Amino acid sequence: MSSTTAAVRPPAGSRTRGSRTPPRELLTWVRVQGDNTERHLAALRPFTRAEFGAGPEAPTEGHVQAANELIDLLRGNLQTHARRLHTAVTAATNVPVAVRLREVVGHKQNAHTAATRAEQIWDFYFELFGMRQSRFGPWLLGCDRIALDCYQYAYLGLGRARSIPAPPAFSYMRTGFSPATFRRGIPLRRLGRQLNPFPLIQLPYHRLVNPWTLGAILHEVSHNLQNDLGLARAVPLAIADRLTGAGLRPEVVAVWLRWHRETFADLAGLLLGGPAVAASLMDVIGRGHRAVSDFSPRSPHPTPYLRVFLSVELLRRLGLTADAALTRQIWTRLYPRPVPGAIPAAVLSSFAEAHRLVVDAICFTPYAPLGNRTLARTLRFEAKEQQMIEEAARRLAAGNDPGVVPERFLIGAARFALDRRLAAPELITTNFYRELARR
Repeated sequence: MSSTTAAVRPPAGSRTRGSRTPPRELLTWVRVQGDNTERHLAALRPFTRAEFGAGPEAPTEGHVQAANELIDLLRGNLQTHARRLHTAVTAATNVPVAVRLREVVGHKQNAHTAATRAEQIWDFYFELFGMRQSRFGPWLLGCDRIALDCYQYAYLGLGRARSIPAPPAFSYMRTGFSPATFRRGIPLRRLGRQLNPFPLIQLPYHRLVNPWTLGAILHEVSHNLQNDLGLARAVPLAIADRLTGAGLRPEVVAVWLRWHRETFADLAGLLLGGPAVAASLMDVIGRGHRAVSDFSPRSPHPTPYLRVFLSVELLRRLGLTADAALTRQIWTRLYPRPVPGAIPAAVLSSFAEAHRLVVDAICFTPYAPLGNRTLARTLRFEAKEQQMIEEAARRLAAGNDPGVVPERFLIGAARFALDRRLAAPELITTNFYRELARR
């Protein structure tokens, strides 16, 4: 008989007179699979706020409750599989025939998959909330308070009442170059494609160390406001209507529509924080000349060279003409012109007209979700607000109480204090977070 057709036989000595009776160790292994799943289910227990610290930097009850509701959803699925596995284990230990053993391992695999999904979410929130017990907890609390202030200001500025979203945005730290946000109600890969229950604002460590660069918070919060205020569809429609009505070419309109979320976040962030946000933007996108001129046909971000001029136009429209002129002067001295051929000719030649129309569409067009108010009226920022920021900067630099300024203005105050050398960077940082922590 050839080797390819030879029957496979068990090793010599393995077949005994009692081979039909399963060894005790097999039944023990079957029983342990059910025990493992039950213990895994019990270990994925709900969180309590107390386990993440007793101070104000701990996650709120709302955040913990939202996380628990999401975990409970997946625990329910795991519980269903655990019950099926328990039934199969009982049946197999009573009558350990092959078909019942196959049912055990099949239900074991299903339970393991469900446990992995639940544990992924449990672990995500455990890490997220646990970060508040580190020395960065007070810093992240300060960022939460800035984000909450932005939301409160936006909802108070509406022309009609809207349902108040909850829980508020939650900040966390991650190494890397760029901040990011994950909006409420969108599926997240880190949550197993489950819907994110509250906005997450990811901030790089180097931004937290330099609080005058935290205009990023206002930008990321603005992404969430566009979503929560129901402007995610209204804004691109307004942009398309304005640009098409002006006779711009369809391919140019398509570019601006691809950029609408990042453009909205830049402009709304500036309305929330003033000229300091434009300076913070330049911190982020000011790189080598070729990188600044790079046009990506798929990127949601405007080409960096063009991006700052949108902020300049908004500052001008707000009456902050000196800040607009200074921002433009700094940017054009750094980058007198884009790298030739880097930006499509149709986009570049129409930019002077298009960017003004886009700023007008986003900031100075009434929107029904805002109660038929414009974004610039909802998030009002004028010269008097900048005066408040500058006065707070002098107090912050001196170590004095900056007064009743909104939390979001402390970013601009830190920027103004740094630019004017009113105090050392370390002192500005200390006073910035201390002020946010006491509120």
